[in-house]
Amino acid sequence: MKTDLELALECVVNVYHQYAVKNPIDDYLSKPEFSELLKETAKPFLHNTLPPNTSVDDYISKLFYKADANHNGRLKFTEFLTTLTLVVIDAHKRSHGHHGSHDQHPDDGHGHGHSHDHGPSN
Repeated sequence: MKTDLELALECVVNVYHQYAVKNPIDDYLSKPEFSELLKETAKPFLHNTLPPNTSVDDYISKLFYKADANHNGRLKFTEFLTTLTLVVIDAHKRSHGHHGSHDQHPDDGHGHGHSHDHGPSN
């Protein structure tokens, strides 16, 4: 039986491929494909991580340009993972009441007042 994390990681790969091969058929996400992917598959999550006074389209554009490391106007899979990392970091900070986007706070380790149970320690 697969773990929740295994299923989530497989899902990330499958969703990426579903949108990356739309038009033209390649293994990259254009900005419109990237925007469509987030709006169709992560709408509630996207809205929960949206920085204050920022539109969804502006947030998506910002994520796209941050992730497009080689500035070629399309995201390869590793650049897409960078985007997911940024969104998940924002979501984690918001879950703790920190609203500054991508800023490190003193407790960015695991000492932020609750446990992320990583299983039994030996």
